[in-house]
Amino acid sequence: MQEVGENETEVTEFILIGWSGRPKERMTLMVFLIIAYAVTVVGNGLIVLVVVSDPRLHNPMYFFLCNLSILDLCLITNAVPQSIANCLVDRPIMSLPLCFTQIYVGLCFGSTECLLLAVMAYDRYIAISNPLRYTLIMNMRVCIVLATVTWTIAFMLTVVPCLAKPARFCGNNEVDGLACELKSVFKLICTDTSLSQISIYFTSSFTLVFPLSFILFSYVRILVAILRMHSEGSRMKAFSTCGSHLAVVSMYYGTCIFAYLLPQTKSTSNIQKNVSVFYGVVTPMMNPLIYTLRNQEVMGALKRLLNKKDFT
Repeated sequence: MQEVGENETEVTEFILIGWSGRPKERMTLMVFLIIAYAVTVVGNGLIVLVVVSDPRLHNPMYFFLCNLSILDLCLITNAVPQSIANCLVDRPIMSLPLCFTQIYVGLCFGSTECLLLAVMAYDRYIAISNPLRYTLIMNMRVCIVLATVTWTIAFMLTVVPCLAKPARFCGNNEVDGLACELKSVFKLICTDTSLSQISIYFTSSFTLVFPLSFILFSYVRILVAILRMHSEGSRMKAFSTCGSHLAVVSMYYGTCIFAYLLPQTKSTSNIQKNVSVFYGVVTPMMNPLIYTLRNQEVMGALKRLLNKKDFT
């Protein structure tokens, strides 16, 4: 911290106090984070490897699944390694630039995932409602453009605004968490935050509410298309291809809305810390399990890859 006036101190670093004074719980959390990080890296890494190496999976659905796995790797790597290191210290310290980098990079990856899940819902809608023209509509050029647009929009909405006018922090520099979270750090700003709050809720609405609404609309159309199918087998196949995506959407959007759109109070502070862990750690870990265990094509490609490795 640096003196900027007679009675004012400018904050240059933050002290993370979310798990201070609880060494046993910190060690338990550290073990959980290490296991979760390892499972996430292996699981998502295998999905990327399988999709890239197996020509049978070179279609729009698995192209977007590969993007999702890369996003999950980026999202968990942004905060978890630092959180593991923070578990070793009772009151870990993070510099202001590092803290803000962690916040905005995490928001960028998280927002990209929200938009990508909406694109994946559109992909499922086209595949089920118009299967004969699916590969024509969702050709590789369209897929690349959609993926690029999601990454670009998320970057413009989250990273670029933080470069406009840096916030000033003074006085209290204790953050209630194990990592830098937007809401926890935001409470420490000593300048007017009304415009920033409007910007945050606008960005949250655009990256959470609008994509979720689009996903719900897409699944209403998908349901109508499935009910029009005459074959029971076709209906079951259509439901199975959407089940994994629906599970991921429910888990991801549920935690995001609770973490970023609902107001934080003293009674919900501890709950929101747990939700942040679930959103940043458990969801990226579960995504590959949900998609591989329910998907025979991915499991088959994984077996072929492993058999090829054994043969060579």
